[in-house]
Amino acid sequence: MNEAIKETIIEKIESYQTIVVSRHIRPDGDAVGSTKGLVKVLRDSYPEKDIYLVNEDYSDYLAFCGGEDVLPEAAYENALLIVIDTGTRKRISNSKYALAKEIVKIDHHIEADPYGNVNWVEDFRSSACEMIADFCLSFRGRLKLSQEAATYIYMGMVTDSGRFRFEGVTGDTLRLAGALLDCGVDYETLFANLYSEEADALRLKSYVYDHFHLTEHGVAYIYMDEAAIERFGLTFEEASSVVSELSEIRGSLIWVAFIDNAAAGNIRVRLRSRFLGINDLAIKYHGGGHNMAAGATVFSREEMQSLIEEADALLGEYKATHEGWL
Repeated sequence: MNEAIKETIIEKIESYQTIVVSRHIRPDGDAVGSTKGLVKVLRDSYPEKDIYLVNEDYSDYLAFCGGEDVLPEAAYENALLIVIDTGTRKRISNSKYALAKEIVKIDHHIEADPYGNVNWVEDFRSSACEMIADFCLSFRGRLKLSQEAATYIYMGMVTDSGRFRFEGVTGDTLRLAGALLDCGVDYETLFANLYSEEADALRLKSYVYDHFHLTEHGVAYIYMDEAAIERFGLTFEEASSVVSELSEIRGSLIWVAFIDNAAAGNIRVRLRSRFLGINDLAIKYHGGGHNMAAGATVFSREEMQSLIEEADALLGEYKATHEGWL
């Protein structure tokens, strides 16, 4: 079935003169890598077409990837819009998306909103970039995969899989990554851009280690209040990323970061886990995502505490019914 969907998508691409590519708001490495990678592939493969990368939200830490395009409303009338790594239409980082003649959705999140005229969703994939790599390599006779494009796509695979450590990484993931490396990916420069850290980032880690809490059964959580966010000059994505710092605590299989969002009157939540799923919990608190990586929103400290207690009960039940979890 997916081979047929991929064939449909490339036929759509080849039939349109104007193609717009967009991603989700508050973009991460996968969202940026998949969209910039596909745009580069399409521009190289179809130089006669008008290919645009249009988004209204950016991430400072990915500024090294370069800028994007601005497109007037009139250009959407006969355009194909490809939206990548975006589960629901409300998260599309392009407010003009509905003006497009047709929409193709390419995504690896659990299906919640099939907003595309064509929907290619594979929630077992470790990243959207893995799907883009598969797409480009499936049509290598028609699509040109340059070193630059391969580097963007490889970036998304690396970041969204936790350097190939998270759930969803398979032999196919690594084979696709290997094919990208064969295109000449400069991973040393890429990793220097992604992972070298400023002194303030190390001080932030120190703050996280000093301020996280553990529940009875081992849920590790931290609350990033306005004062902490201001102290370290963090963007929302930077504040959210501290959840990953809790993943190395032995005995802790669920990690949660609460990020104060006073301007919107809520507290954003980032949930991660090992071995047991937390997506159902995220859905209960106005969110969702992947089985072991999801987002949510709470609207008070009391609701935040309720989420912590439910996560603790979930983890306690898991540990009581599973041997050898570590």
